[in-house]
Amino acid sequence: MNKKSFVCGLDEIGEVASFVLKALKNGGIILLQGDLASGKTTFVKSFAKEIGIENEVSSPTFSIMNSYKNWLFHYDIYQSGLKGFLQQGLLEEFSKEGIHMVEWGDEEFEKVLKSTGFEYIKIKITPFKNMRKYEVYYA
Repeated sequence: MNKKSFVCGLDEIGEVASFVLKALKNGGIILLQGDLASGKTTFVKSFAKEIGIENEVSSPTFSIMNSYKNWLFHYDIYQSGLKGFLQQGLLEEFSKEGIHMVEWGDEEFEKVLKSTGFEYIKIKITPFKNMRKYEVYYA
């Protein structure tokens, strides 16, 4: 995988979102990795704004998935984990056209995607001073 890193504040996240959008080409899966409060949901909000979604984007911590304009799908598997995600049949959702953003998509999640033939982009987010570091891994 290729890697590109960004270090930026809230007002510059659009640059990262724009890069990821170009790397996706026609939709796909984005895994968001980072500790609690690292900025995963903030990135999803910025990404949604970049693609013209004005709705209030919120973390689907308890519902597991939120859909915006039937094209941006936002998953948060913190509560259910990979096992819960698979038990609910949500892997099949990745066949839908659009962008699928998964918070807490860890190495085990990556193994499942690889074994099922799904390509993805991974973004590792870490706090860096009063900003965030975004490490984008892409094909």
